[in-house]
Amino acid sequence: MKTKKLSTCFCTTEVDSCREYYIKYFAAKTVFDCGWYVMLKIDQDGSEICFIQPQENMPVFDGNGVMLNFNVDDVDAEYSRLTKAGLQIAMPLEDHPWGDRGFSVVDPIGNFVYVYSDREPSGEFKQYFSN
Repeated sequence: MKTKKLSTCFCTTEVDSCREYYIKYFAAKTVFDCGWYVMLKIDQDGSEICFIQPQENMPVFDGNGVMLNFNVDDVDAEYSRLTKAGLQIAMPLEDHPWGDRGFSVVDPIGNFVYVYSDREPSGEFKQYFSN
């Protein structure tokens, strides 16, 4: 299979809150929005995140176990911007030995949003990277 694009879709009753959150805090652009289904484009690379109101027999996402990762050029600037905007930090900004510096916030349906910049991994973790 050759995939042209991959997007993530969450079934939630909080479509409006999620739309507003990602537009306001992550500069998402609306690609499609019919009210009960919204597709948002994150930045210019084509990554998309979608939210759908539960349709017949669809389970509602309960917010457990998902982390959305946003790799950015300047994690310190994003941390400053989002804390000044009033978002509560779920995981503090810190350097990690596996090769990044990051923090996380939580979106309206419980997804952890991890924002990070790449760093040189410690010797312990370098062995796990593929070239």
